[in-house]
Amino acid sequence: MCGIVGYLGVRPATPVLVEGLHRLEYRGYDSAGVAVVRDGDIVVTKTAGRVRDLRDKLADNPATVGIAHTRWATHGEPSDRNAHPHLDATGRVAVVHNGIIENAEQLRAQLTADGVVFVSETDTEVLAHLVAREDAATLEDAVRAALRGVEGTYGLVVLDRSRPGELVVARNGSPIVLGIGDGEMFIASDVAALVHHTQQVVFLDDGELATVTAEGFRTSTVEARRTSKTPTTVEHAADDYELGGHTDFMRKEMAEQPEAIARALRGRLDERFATAHLGGLGLDPMALRAVKRVKFLGCGSAYYAGQMGAALVEELARIPADAEPASEFRYRNPVVDPDALYVAVSQSGETIDTLAAVQELRRKGGRVIGAVNVVGSAIARECGSGVFLHAGPEVSVASTKALTNMTVSFAMLALLLGRVRDLSAAAGARIVTGLRALPGQVERVLADDAEIARIAKRYAHARHMFFLGRVSGWPVAREGAQKLKEISYIHAEAYQAAELKHGPLALVDADMPSVVIVPADDLVAKNIGTIEQVKARGGPVIVITNADLPDGLADEVIRVPRGEPELDPILLTIPLQLLAYHTASALGRDIDKPRNLAKSVTVE
Repeated sequence: MCGIVGYLGVRPATPVLVEGLHRLEYRGYDSAGVAVVRDGDIVVTKTAGRVRDLRDKLADNPATVGIAHTRWATHGEPSDRNAHPHLDATGRVAVVHNGIIENAEQLRAQLTADGVVFVSETDTEVLAHLVAREDAATLEDAVRAALRGVEGTYGLVVLDRSRPGELVVARNGSPIVLGIGDGEMFIASDVAALVHHTQQVVFLDDGELATVTAEGFRTSTVEARRTSKTPTTVEHAADDYELGGHTDFMRKEMAEQPEAIARALRGRLDERFATAHLGGLGLDPMALRAVKRVKFLGCGSAYYAGQMGAALVEELARIPADAEPASEFRYRNPVVDPDALYVAVSQSGETIDTLAAVQELRRKGGRVIGAVNVVGSAIARECGSGVFLHAGPEVSVASTKALTNMTVSFAMLALLLGRVRDLSAAAGARIVTGLRALPGQVERVLADDAEIARIAKRYAHARHMFFLGRVSGWPVAREGAQKLKEISYIHAEAYQAAELKHGPLALVDADMPSVVIVPADDLVAKNIGTIEQVKARGGPVIVITNADLPDGLADEVIRVPRGEPELDPILLTIPLQLLAYHTASALGRDIDKPRNLAKSVTVE
């Protein structure tokens, strides 16, 4: 992986391709390349580096068809020769590809035995040789025949210099989107690359191919059955993917959280009956009452949001609930409970582990809904029902507003489940009021930006940090540690506060700051005890709290507004975003594009 762009039309392809790659930079990558057809030859330009480096190497070219790619290394180090596009030995076929070909080594060995000489270490080059070897009537047939011997995931685009008026695309587990223009067509792995040109798009399904020309497209399955696709209008505009005066996208997206929460709540709260409306679930009150258990499945921050959601469901609906990494669920032959409601959580809606978990659940008859931020994404289509997050486009690799809207959406789900059971109208009204207050409360936390920046700068020298929390504070601590690790590169570990004395306390010293999450709940005294244990061993302490604590207890205190206790994790998470952001900024990190990471994880 990570970013794919293709173009066919009447204007020069290269500027369109490079602009598309630029709009996909947020996904994370290590190299970039472009291939266009000119005078009967495929001209390839690629580099290990940023899109701006590629742009500097490109010459003016009138070619009107081409493909482009930003690569996140899976097979072979980042280098010019491993960058996409890849050619076959004759230079007739060029391929860009996201995903992993799992039997690439076997295919490479077979091709090598037949005399093929490979020039890269990638699995993608295998695809170019396989397509070129097929003696087929059409490029589509050649791609279809080549894919029959391929195992793994792919979103790919194939260019053949002998057929310069068409591109063939295919999808299996890695997204491909077609953009429909006026006498021109666009291809991408993400709608972000398309919205500057068109808002009419078609999402390919797994096992589907498309032959694309400037005039349109036709789709079919790998088994050569024709399919019919209806274009979708995407709601996002090009401006949604611009910085808008902010220094980077993470800062912009943190600032957008009050508005994003308000969007997620709009039309979904019912004061009359003190409940929530989530029409996308497709579950009537009887079906909701039949739910005996809820399990959230996600990866990374989505998993931690699921943990917060599980706590909300247990508190408000009194239904057993838990969260599990989707990457583990899919491999452990899970027992699927027919009375359970499974919630698949993914910002992009394309996370491969979560998608595979959904497919396993559906295969075993499980009831699964999606919680995604991208309409038309694979998980949304696979589930068929769920909760749209309404966070708006999220560009920074580190999730902020999507994570917040996940938790807000889970609060509404918990409220809905509670109100069809034993949650009183008074308690429901209290939660509705608390949810309504969230946008303003988040604005107040964000207004503390300068003070949090000061604290972050004070501790940015640390090489290690602990994040500690109990019960509702535990997933908040995990999310805080994740944010700090992924954008500042400081090693951080999250622990349940009670576990600190069972081993980790040995690591505490003057160079090991601890960030302690202290909600205003029944465990304040316990959390004070944890802080005192850390301080007694010389460890600096930063407290995130809405509770009244003794003066001088901690080295630094970051306060958030006090709202409804069940919603505390939402507000307590916001300062941790700012703390990670300002720490990374103090260290000069590339905040939006942290090393080794990608926004949409479509490979294992």
